[in-house]
Amino acid sequence: MALKRVPGNIEDEPSTEPRRDPFAEAKEQVLASVKNATPQQHEAENMQRFAGFGIGIATLLSENVLCHPFIVFRRQCQVHQQAYRYHLQPFSVVQVIVNLQRHQGSFTMWKGIGSSFVVQGLTLGTEAVISEVTPLCKEVTRFSTLKEVAGHLALKALSIAVTMPFYSASLVESVQSDIASERPGVFDCIKEGLCRLVGWGTPQTTRLLPMYALLLPTVSHGLVKYIFTSGIQYLVQVVFHEAQKLRHQVEEDGNPPPPRSMMEAYFPELLASFLGSLFADVTLYPFETILNRLHIQGTRTIIDNIDYGYSVVPISTRYEGFSDCFRSVVKDEGMLGLYKGFGALILQYAIHAAILKLTHVIYTRLIEDLLVVSKKKEEE
Repeated sequence: MALKRVPGNIEDEPSTEPRRDPFAEAKEQVLASVKNATPQQHEAENMQRFAGFGIGIATLLSENVLCHPFIVFRRQCQVHQQAYRYHLQPFSVVQVIVNLQRHQGSFTMWKGIGSSFVVQGLTLGTEAVISEVTPLCKEVTRFSTLKEVAGHLALKALSIAVTMPFYSASLVESVQSDIASERPGVFDCIKEGLCRLVGWGTPQTTRLLPMYALLLPTVSHGLVKYIFTSGIQYLVQVVFHEAQKLRHQVEEDGNPPPPRSMMEAYFPELLASFLGSLFADVTLYPFETILNRLHIQGTRTIIDNIDYGYSVVPISTRYEGFSDCFRSVVKDEGMLGLYKGFGALILQYAIHAAILKLTHVIYTRLIEDLLVVSKKKEEE
């Protein structure tokens, strides 16, 4: 006769089957359903990130490559003290660039582009090394103290001072005429910069100014340009951030705001960088004109004749310093002489703006196509 078990009796043997927690089962079911229901969403997000990264790299390369001819042209205008065509508007610039390419080849306006990348790399490397061996901050935020900001600016000043001879050599490569000199190699600016640095104590009787005479104006220009650029970038990003907060306010029922899309996180930064660089270059254009003339003086550089683009002219100046150069330009060429080649700057940022607009259109089209594909996969 079998004995009946009394529920709750301590002598009951445990069941061989494991007891299942209903809450754990429900959690597993929810996670499984979410995992099975949203692979397309994860795929779309990954594609957005990949597209944003690719477009960002393409934008940076396009800005540096497509805009380089206008940088070369404006520098040639800035250092040509005898030119009577100032090229203050962009219409006269295009015809001269066409003449130069017709007589010297298609790549004549891209001279010095390799050395410009080398100088940028040296600048980044110098900042990294200085930040490692000193307590100076490489990056600052809005929560940084005044001491950290001052240290960051000191790091930038040291980096500009170290790379100054190589910038001077790169400047020479970008303005010298291809038909009057041999085309330099990519790393020749390093050799020329070291040679310029060795001539630190060059006597003032020569036309070539020593590096110590160029140190203060070069560092001052670089620091002021960095402060202007960073300030405008910060203001633009704050405006975009506040606008996004207004669009994505927390609803009355307490739901959190939706996450920012890649469009909202990506393009405000690009636009802020564009506006910061534009403001700094326009504001400091006369300063840059004087600085370039001081760096190019005494280097025996022969540039293209930017009046028409058919011949070459030598650079022959005798400025004693920054103030003397400013007075001479204003006296001999007028105040507009400080803005020679300004039309090329307008074209440079017009191309930059067109690249930003094209990037926005491409990115928007990619996102729309991804959403359409995701919806079709969900329907299937």
